[in-house]
Amino acid sequence: MEIVRSQKRAPAVADVVSSLPLYRSAPELQVRLEDFELFAIDRLRVLKGISDGLSRGKKPDEVETLVRDLWKSNMSLPQASEVIKKDIISHFVLRLVYCRTEELRKWFLSMETTLFRYRFRLLESSEAQRAVMAEFDLPYKAVSHAEFENVKEKLIQVARSIGGQSVPNADTIFYKVPFEEVPELVAGRRVFILKGYAYVAMNQVASLVVTRFRSHLSKALVLTNRKWTSTIRERETDRLTPIVESLSTSYLGPDYSQPREFAEISLKDIDQVAKSSFPLCMRHLFEKLREDHHLKHGGRMQFGLFLKGVGLKLDDALAFWKSEFSRKVGAERFDKEYAYGIRHNYGKEGKRTDYTPYSCQKIISSTPGVGDHHGCPFRHFSEENLRAALGKMGVGNRPMEDVMDKVRNRHYQLACTLTFEAVHGSSCDAGINHPNQYFIDSQKLLQKNNPTS
Repeated sequence: MEIVRSQKRAPAVADVVSSLPLYRSAPELQVRLEDFELFAIDRLRVLKGISDGLSRGKKPDEVETLVRDLWKSNMSLPQASEVIKKDIISHFVLRLVYCRTEELRKWFLSMETTLFRYRFRLLESSEAQRAVMAEFDLPYKAVSHAEFENVKEKLIQVARSIGGQSVPNADTIFYKVPFEEVPELVAGRRVFILKGYAYVAMNQVASLVVTRFRSHLSKALVLTNRKWTSTIRERETDRLTPIVESLSTSYLGPDYSQPREFAEISLKDIDQVAKSSFPLCMRHLFEKLREDHHLKHGGRMQFGLFLKGVGLKLDDALAFWKSEFSRKVGAERFDKEYAYGIRHNYGKEGKRTDYTPYSCQKIISSTPGVGDHHGCPFRHFSEENLRAALGKMGVGNRPMEDVMDKVRNRHYQLACTLTFEAVHGSSCDAGINHPNQYFIDSQKLLQKNNPTS
């Protein structure tokens, strides 16, 4: 990838691109390997934030605010030129990451197009927007005064019918474009069409620019995939390939390796907090452990590390697991076959690695087999079993249908977020991204509502 490999002097960023890059070709910029990954992660936070907002049904003005806030919090740097450089680098890194499968390309194309749309709308002036149009070399000319007068009444009718738009006058700039190039404006009946041409006002040109941007990026992703498959992946096996192949499934939040706001829980607390604050995936594992007095390796890892993250000390963890497993395998076999694994998770055996609790992404991507109980219930349960489990948690009929709608659209974390909101009667704007986050947010709400408990 040229922005990584180039040894040439990087041209001034201002010479390369405007404040809203079009990403038509990768500039020859030198990039440190750590920036290659960190810049991409920051942009990924923006794209995933947009994805969550759209999935939660945010309105256009809300998405515009969301995009502005996400960009400011994740992409800001002291120097404007450095922001532009980060913008370009992060886009092309993620283009590599998301070019590799049709599903990844589809998601990236949708999110980058949405990001571009709102960044274009947020440009400070119409002059800045026209500058972007000029960079795209769009083959449209402004409608002449004489032609405007001929269709003026029709344009005014359209403006009044959609509301919230100023009535066109002689100073309003319109472009006449083939109607098929502005499908969203046509579908929304927001333009006047005559003889196959749509009359697009200056304040609607985002649709023109976005259509061109999406078309270019769609083709570029296919070409990038060919280049990745044919040369880059093999050439960068020891350097970039591991980063590229892991970024699309990266968890971007806290690792919860150590208890946070709530210092620890003890054996006597587990039953109470399981009922009040465990997410569905952990409630299910807890119930199956109590029922069968055993969990397979995947379940022990997922549940054991979760308990570690919420503050169960090693001695209590050993006592907890032994009290359950001993009923099925006996105390001696537990000490011989299972105690080591628990100590290992706490960094007391082997390489003494301090293992971190599993994120939602890791749990969702797991593939439990027959007899396994780990994984994400929203993904792996049948609809009947999921409805029964949600009802047991206290999710009512209306919110349950909202949850099931997210499940059918494979938005499993949003389904969990809606479950949290239904159970706790409180919104969770950040969304659920980690079982331990679910626990902490639940405990915060419970303490806020019952400060003396």
